Amino acid sequence: MKMQYLKNVVTLRLDRETCICCGRCVEVCPHNVFIVEARKCRIAERDACMECGACARNCPAGAVRVKNGVGCATGILNVAMGRKSACCGEDQACCCSDDE
Repeated sequence: MKMQYLKNVVTLRLDRETCICCGRCVEVCPHNVFIVEARKCRIAERDACMECGACARNCPAGAVRVKNGVGCATGILNVAMGRKSACCGEDQACCCSDDE
């Protein structure tokens, strides 16, 4: 069974014209949302996106856009349970907070 959130609600967008096909989005996506096809990255499983933002933060061309959403709940829960946040680095403000 594939991991899937609510159907057709994710904010994820990829501008294939801007994409330089570095493959970073493929590397960092925990749910295999992206694939490389015809020397460009492509969204293969949009509804599997948890909106963590890793793809957008790691895209050197700025071709990926996503608003942090449901996926950040993982980071908040991890912090509440005493773990390090899954969505933020230690040296940055949490991407899940309202302080952005």
